[in-house]
This record gives sequence, C-alpha cells and structure tokens, in this order.
Amino acid sequence: MTGAWRRWDLRQRANAWRRWDFRRRANARRRWRGGGADGEADRRFDPRYGAAVAVVLAVALGLRLWGDGSGLPWAYNVDEAQHFVPFAIGMLHGNLNPGGYFANPPAYTYLLAGIFKLAFGSRAAQIYRSGDSTQIWVAARVASAVLGTLAVWLLYLAGARLFDRRTGLIACAVMAVAFLPVFYGKLALNDSPVLAPVCLSLWGSAGIARFGRKRDFAIAGLGLGLAAATKYTGGIVVAPLLAAALSRAAEPGRRRFVALWLPLAGLIALAAFVAANPYSVVDFHRFVNQLAQQSSESGEVNGKLGLTHGSGVFYYLWSLSWGVGWLPAGAAALGAVALLVRRWWWTFAALVPALLGYLAFMGFQGRYFGRWVMPVIPLVCLLCAFAVVSLTDFAARGHGRVAAALLAIAAAALCVQGAYYSVHSGIVNSRADTRAIARTWLIEHVPARARLVIEPIVPKSGKPPDNWTAPWSALTDLLTHRGPRGILYVLAGRPVKLEDYERTLSPALVSLYLRDGYCWVVTGSSEEGRALADPKAVPKAVAYYRALAKAGKRVLSVSPLAGARTEVPFNFDWSFDYYPADYVRPGPLVTVYHLHGGACTQSRPRQRKHPRRKH
Repeated sequence: MTGAWRRWDLRQRANAWRRWDFRRRANARRRWRGGGADGEADRRFDPRYGAAVAVVLAVALGLRLWGDGSGLPWAYNVDEAQHFVPFAIGMLHGNLNPGGYFANPPAYTYLLAGIFKLAFGSRAAQIYRSGDSTQIWVAARVASAVLGTLAVWLLYLAGARLFDRRTGLIACAVMAVAFLPVFYGKLALNDSPVLAPVCLSLWGSAGIARFGRKRDFAIAGLGLGLAAATKYTGGIVVAPLLAAALSRAAEPGRRRFVALWLPLAGLIALAAFVAANPYSVVDFHRFVNQLAQQSSESGEVNGKLGLTHGSGVFYYLWSLSWGVGWLPAGAAALGAVALLVRRWWWTFAALVPALLGYLAFMGFQGRYFGRWVMPVIPLVCLLCAFAVVSLTDFAARGHGRVAAALLAIAAAALCVQGAYYSVHSGIVNSRADTRAIARTWLIEHVPARARLVIEPIVPKSGKPPDNWTAPWSALTDLLTHRGPRGILYVLAGRPVKLEDYERTLSPALVSLYLRDGYCWVVTGSSEEGRALADPKAVPKAVAYYRALAKAGKRVLSVSPLAGARTEVPFNFDWSFDYYPADYVRPGPLVTVYHLHGGACTQSRPRQRKHPRRKH
C-alpha cells in the first residue's frame, strides 16, 4: 500500500505542477495581449470585427488615393522626383543595379520596376520621358497607397495578438487617418511602403510571445529584413523581436528552442534583406561607403538651413503631435505607464524601448524631418489604443454596454484630428499647384527668347516634358554661369547642394542680372523662407531678396494660402506637406519679378490675348 500511495502522490503532484505551469503560461500570454480571452475562441473569425476592419481599410485607401495626382505630370517633391521612380525606369532595360546608389535601400525601387514592367511593358521608359508621364507617377503613388493600407491591416493583426481585437481595431483606425501616413501614402517614396513590413514583423513578434511557433519567428524575421531593405530605419523592429524571443526563453524548457530559432529568424531577416537589396553584397564596398556617407550627412549639425527646432528629440515629439495627433501621442505615454502599472513587463519591453531608443537616436542627428518618425508610428498607435481600452475597462467596471459606448467615444476622439487634416490634405492636393499656375503665366506673358532666373523650387526630374523643362531644372545644374535656353545658374565653378543654395546669394547678383539681360526672376517661399528663418546665418541672402524687390516689379504672386494672404512661415515639414488649415492648394508662394534698368530697360511683359481670372 505504501508504494501505491507514493505512486499516486507523485502523479498528483505532477498533474498539479502541469496545471500550475499551464496557468502561468496562460497568464504570461494574457499579459502580452492585454488580458484578452485565451484559446481558440479568440482566434476564430468574428464578422463584427471583420466588417469594422473592412471599413477602416476602405477609409485608409480612400484618404491615400485622394489627391495622389497632385502636380502631375510634374513631380514637385524633390525626393520623389530624384530617387525611386527614375531608378526603377533605369532598371527596365535589364540592369537591376540601382546605379551604385545605396543612400536609400532599393526594395521599393524593385517593386516599382516590376509594376512598370507588368503595366506598361517596353513602353514604360518612353512614357516616362514623354510630354505626359502621369501614368507612371500614378502607378508608383498607387503602389505606395496600397502598401500603406496593407500596413493598417497588419497593424490590426499585430494589435489583436499583442493585446486583443479591440486594441488592434483602435490602433489600425488611428494609423488609417493619421496625417503623416496618409500624406506620404500619396507620394512615390519609401516612407509609406516601409510601414507594411514593419507591421508584418510586429505581427510575427506578437505571435512569438503568444504562441512561440516556428512560423512566428520566420514571419518576424521576414518583416525585419524587408523593412530594413525598404528603409534602413525600419530595422527598429528588431527590438520587439528580441523582446518576444526573450519572453519565451524565460519559460522553463524553452531556452533551447529559442536559442535555435532566434538565430534562424536573424538569418531569414538577412536573406530577405539581401534578396531585396542584392547589390549590397555584390557591390559591398560602395554600399558601406554610401551608408556611412548617408549617416554622416544626417549627423551634420549645420547641414540644413532653416531648421526651426534646436533639438531633434523635441522636434520628433512635436511631429507626433500633428503627424498622429495630440491625443494619440499623449495616450501613448499613458499606455507606456499602464503597462508598468499592470506589470506587463514583456509587452513594455517590446514596445517602449524601441520607441524611445528610436526617438533618441534620430533626435541626436543634425537633421530631422517629421517623416523620419514614420517607422515607429505603429508603436505609438498600439500604445495609445491600449491606454484607451484599459481606461474604458476600468471606468465601466464590467458593464459591457457602457464599456462599448465609452470605447467608441474614445476611439472617435483619437481619430478626429488625423481625420480632419487628412481630409484637408486630400482637398489641397486635388487642386492646381502654385508652380503649375506660375508656369502657365510665364508661358503666356514672357517672350520665348527672354532670359530668366528661376530658383530651385522645382526639382530636376530627369525627363523633358516640353521646352519649358529647363527653367524648372535649376537644382543640380548650379555648375555653369550661363546655361542653355537663357537660364542663369547662380554659382559657377563648383557643385552646389540644394540646402546650400541660399549661401550663394548676394545683392551683387541683381546687378549681374541687369547687366546680362536676365529680366525675369522667379522666387519661392520654400527657398526664401530658409534665409528668413535664420537671417544671421545667411545675411547676404536676406539682402539679396531685398535688393531684388527694390530693383524689380512684382508682376505675379501665386499664394497657396486662403484669401489674399501671402505670408508662408517656413517649416521644413509644413512648407512641403501643407498641414496647416490655411493652405488651399499645394506649392510655395511663387513670386515673379520683372527687373527694370540696365539691359532690361526695353523688356516688357507680353500681353495676354484673353483675360484670365486672378490667382
């Protein structure tokens, strides 16, 4: 009897330990998900959430496609015009080398090349270099919008795994209408596409913490590699991946499994990065050099004239206040505190250090722009959604209908700022650009052989749409004193970067214009504003604009603001994404001066044949 009793006692103890271990693991998983229901019931398809997510995705795609034809057939955004689309067109002849250009990773460029090949075939390059390349730019921008919308769906999946479906739904709704993701979803840049692999990796990392399956490690690694191959800073999702793996390794009997699959996830990430950026290995020396050069340029303290904040960290925090919204940004901070209060240590370790570390690293660089905060916006959305769900659950205290009503009100409050400014962005970008209006006026009023001086307010896109391309190409051609087709370039003898343009200006140039018969001068607030934002740095540029106004007559002023307002305060983000509600159309304030005196004495504007409305 004694031996039987001992065997029975051992079985009872073993079963009790198994039950305790099961409950402990279940509690650990709940801490990752925000306390949602465990088991198969939480994984079944719920038509209510399915319908809600479908509505959110439709809104997200509609906001990103609204106004995506802004400026076409000219791409007025300098980064859009000079980076991904031109390189994708160059790859259509079979050479997949991005021309030795690695300042931006080429995953999005390869995707565009494939889209162009499928959609236009051998005609893609011809269309791009024709007088109307609208089809090419629309295809590239639609790809950006679709990938941004895909990111919204993947964020819902990540939030549902990490917390619960309510949190995932609110998080994806906030990102669906947030201004920065919406605006850059309208442009053929990698800022919106990178969100898709970022959220894919977050989904995989949440699966590692909740289920610990092999496929979750593979998904997290795949998303990490593709994110870094789309935009280098997208590699920040390595932090949630490591935190999720460590949470699994902390469980008894799982260390060997994690020790095997965490390196495998790293290998999958490396393979995905190389597959989307193969010439980083083939041309490794140039890849490393350009990566180091890009890092050094970002760290140049005096590299950008007109920066409006002395600290990059505060600038990024400020950018979140309008790029996502004041309420979501504040709720994200509360969400981080709530994770600590409720002792969800691993969830905190997955989200908060990645967010704070990214802001600190990017903030200590010499240059900072609002769109550079995009890779961590999904983390902000998850944290703010968790805060709202936690607060409403606490306030409702088990009353389901009350909790649902409070949650709906709180979710609407989180989305209202982003929705308002995203709708405003769609309206603004659907209207004619100020530079297009000025170009039309120049064609009608300036004699064909007249000499012009035009500031670099429009980038050189590499395609000649018509005979008026040259006046709009003074970005990279500041090398010669006098260019073709009567265009005066400001500085001779050495290359000049766009950010150094104001440093080349002085009042003596106005005398040079008058002497050589350059009687028409076109300026833009996106350039003049840099000088006025920091007059002590470029006093000669400030004096140049004063001398220009004194020596010439303002014959045209096209303002992007409502009414007769002409003051456009310079900000590197708002001057190019038109966030303030005062904007009614895209573009800078464009001013055309007609100089008098010197060789310009006999020059007169050409009279238009038919009256036109005043802009």
